[in-house]
Amino acid sequence: MTDTANKPASTAANKLMLDPRITQAKALLREAMLEHMEPLNQVRPAIEELKVPYQQALEHTAALRGGGLFFPYLGSGLGSGPFVELGDGSVKLDFITGIGVHFYGHNHPDLLDTSVDAALQDTIMQGNLQQNLDTRTLLDLMIQLAKINPESKLQHCFLTSSGSMANDNAFKLALQHNHPADRIIAFEHNFCGRTIAMASVTDKAAYRVGIPTALNVDYVPYFDEADPEGSTKKAVDALKRLIKRYPDRYALMKFEIIQGEGGYNLASRDFFVQLMSICKENNIAVMADEIQSFGRTTMPFAFQHYKLDEYIDLVNIGKLSQVCATFFTEEYKPKPGLISQTFTSSGTQIRAGIRIADEFLNGNLFGDNGKIMKLSNLMREKLQAIAEKHPGKISGPYGLGGMIAFTPFDGSLEKVKKLMMDLYDDGFLCFIAGGNPVFRLRMLPPIPAIDESHIELAAEMIEKAITRID
Repeated sequence: MTDTANKPASTAANKLMLDPRITQAKALLREAMLEHMEPLNQVRPAIEELKVPYQQALEHTAALRGGGLFFPYLGSGLGSGPFVELGDGSVKLDFITGIGVHFYGHNHPDLLDTSVDAALQDTIMQGNLQQNLDTRTLLDLMIQLAKINPESKLQHCFLTSSGSMANDNAFKLALQHNHPADRIIAFEHNFCGRTIAMASVTDKAAYRVGIPTALNVDYVPYFDEADPEGSTKKAVDALKRLIKRYPDRYALMKFEIIQGEGGYNLASRDFFVQLMSICKENNIAVMADEIQSFGRTTMPFAFQHYKLDEYIDLVNIGKLSQVCATFFTEEYKPKPGLISQTFTSSGTQIRAGIRIADEFLNGNLFGDNGKIMKLSNLMREKLQAIAEKHPGKISGPYGLGGMIAFTPFDGSLEKVKKLMMDLYDDGFLCFIAGGNPVFRLRMLPPIPAIDESHIELAAEMIEKAITRID
């Protein structure tokens, strides 16, 4: 008998990943990357010699895409945690992270390793017909996260390529299961995406100009923290009126647990329980839209933070997870052919998703004393201190955990946008939200990549900027 016969079976791919040359190469890449990241540890202005070619690159990009960029932002491709270098050599403090996508900041060493592993795979994309073993690994981790609390009934997870597709898949599951019901309920001021179908749900008329209605959607008012009992009653009454008006016509109610684009609005558990209970009584699927809130509260899911597990039929995630996904219970398992995709995601995203999900399960991010809440509380304290020191300049803060917002001045679009752009010029990245009726500035900081010093710097930059505006 040969030695080979006594060795455990192994694929060629496993042998490649264990090849010491690969390990050495990854170590060299990490060493080189960290060396070049080292100078990117503070905000700095553009390099004079790069200003003109950078401006030309911005103008050319705008011409090619048929419209200007929101920010004059073209990254160089290198950053360091919360700091990002632009093509003009300037370095900015990134507290918006692509509206919540770059949760681990810029050039995280662990994600370099996962990217190299993915680059060694046989294909760039994975899909419904052909996927690799790491898809199964990610699915398993995702279900573990969804079932942290025993009350959860979520058993299945379908990977997808965008938040809009995750929403679309959830809608299809609910519409098929509850056929012939053909209507959807959502909250006022919710955001759902920008496809034709998702624009029908998003409560913003500007996103539907010239676009036909694809879904029958009705709206219920969201919670008002200034009037908990009154706003809860108002929402409950509105939901009951809709059900009475269209009996047996509603397939799903979409719950944006924390409203993102709407202004980082929060609700109470009682508010959600009352509405979700009515949905259950009327065979209306309860969907939690966690595209933005996933991974930003005391628990992996915001519905877990509010202890709503027993009510949830469908959940969508995206942004920081890198791979978007739809979770569903056995009851909403689709018939063959309903949901499928040529590609669900890239190997790079899947490997990164595995790393992130593992951190969520085994790291120190969550809980009342986890890193998310510690840094969030510090940022909130800083904003409150600014508000007290400069009356009338800002109000808030709003949001929860890694979703933080404040209202500058009177909340008018003109002044909020000016502050946002002034901060951008100073080297701080944040973004606008709200508009119902006041606008706010929101932050989605890369929590795993920052510490207290970065919160201090962000607060200093905000305070300096607001004092320059009357």
